Formats: sequence, structure tokens, C-alpha cells
Amino acid sequence: MANPVQSRSPQLECRPVAAFEQGDLASVREAMNGAASCDLGQSWLAEPERDFVPGTVRVGRRHNVLVMLAELTDRDIFSAATGPNQRLWELGDVFEVFLRPETQRAYVELQIAPNNQRLQLRYADENALKRARETKSLDGALVGRELFQSNVWAQTPEQKWWVLAMIPADSACEQPGGLAGSEWRFSFGRYDYTRGRRGPVISSSSAHTRVDFHRQEEWGILRFS
Repeated sequence: MANPVQSRSPQLECRPVAAFEQGDLASVREAMNGAASCDLGQSWLAEPERDFVPGTVRVGRRHNVLVMLAELTDRDIFSAATGPNQRLWELGDVFEVFLRPETQRAYVELQIAPNNQRLQLRYADENALKRARETKSLDGALVGRELFQSNVWAQTPEQKWWVLAMIPADSACEQPGGLAGSEWRFSFGRYDYTRGRRGPVISSSSAHTRVDFHRQEEWGILRFS
């Protein structure tokens, strides 16, 4: 199987999309059908792992809200998460979003599990990430207020789950302003667990040279037309 991630991270034009019914997957998929997209892969490997399965993310915007739809193939869809702001990547399958407007150092990390539990983190800068890793604590990065909305559809017979995430601009931006004409750094990641397998299969939209989703120099670029 060829590795689906290119040698350089994606640059996506984030264009307006038509209105959709948030709770209706068919409506969401129709609205996002022509949106810019990128695939998840394992660019740090010459060939993907045997258990790697595809994931695709489409991006668009509704006014000042970033809209993302992830379609994730998954042979064993599950999460043991029971509440918000738990360490979702240790509890089962999870889809992750990293966003940083080009004009600032602070960035957000947003995680969504198949049961729609969410983890919301904001790092003021790279030093904040370093402190979190050294202390093994997320307390300084956790965001209690709701930063975004999400819907999840898990279809076990089809071995797929979908994540709709709607993220207002001011959830990531320190300064108020519209999305139009701006550029953000971004990355999408995934932990795909299978019960009985030792450890998850990890994949990303970014051309990472090693497994570290926080390597911002390897993130892609979102341009809001």
C-alpha cells in the first residue's frame, strides 16, 4: 500500500459551503462534497503499518465558523471516555485537530471521540507545551468553556465513523476578526485503537518526520478565501 501522505504537508483553500442540517450526516456530506480535502497517513514511515486504514478530512467555512468533516475507516470503533476533557488519546479511538492563526503563537488542540466526548486544550506557546510534557499535566492547558460544536456518526457495519466539527474563529484567534483573507496553520491526527492489538495506529495529515503531532513546522496551511 502506498503511503497516502505527500512529502510536504497540505495547503488547503477553505471556501464557503452551503447550509446544512447539523444532525443529518447526508445533509452534511452533500454540503461538504466539493470542499478541499486531505488524507491522513504515516509520513514518518516508508510504508504504512499493516493495520493502517484510511481517513479523509474536508474543510470549509460558514461565515466565521470553520467546518470540518472527517471520514474515518475503523474496524473497531470504541472509546472508554465518560466525560469532557479526559485524556481521550489514551481511552480509545480519537480524531484530533490542531489550529494556529499565522499571526499568533498560541494554538488549540481539539479532540473528539466516537461517543462525541471532547478534549479542549490551548497552549499559549511552545513553552506551555514543554511544561505540560515535563509535568505530565494538562491542567494549565485545559479549556472549560465550549470552544466548538461537534456531531459524530458511528456505523459499525460499514466500519466507518464521521466527525463534524464546527469551530468559531474566536475559539482559536486571540484578536477578533473574520476568517476571510486569513491563513492558519493546521494539522489533523488520529489514534486508531483495535482491541487486542498492542497500541494504536497513529496517522496525521501533516508530513511529520517523527511521531509528534505538535511539530508546527510540519503542519499544513489553511487559506480562507
